[in-house]
Amino acid sequence: MSSAIMARNGEAFAHDPAHRGYHAVYRPNETNHCPGCGRSHWYVGRLMAECGFCGTALALAETQTHGIGALRQVGRPDWRVLAAA
Repeated sequence: MSSAIMARNGEAFAHDPAHRGYHAVYRPNETNHCPGCGRSHWYVGRLMAECGFCGTALALAETQTHGIGALRQVGRPDWRVLAAA
């Protein structure tokens, strides 16, 4: 499976963000116009924002910097450190 996403023989990386083109995202504290209808009324959730008129959904630009998923622990906790506290 990894060969499907890896570059081969000097080809560009298959999922390179610089080659994917325009990526519309919702940016908080800015005027965001809908790419579908051009209006600017949004219902904003934790991960997505949805246009109030046509229903176009955009990802939030800062999804990983805030919210419930930002403090995810990877791996198992060290119980010796927790017991010593």
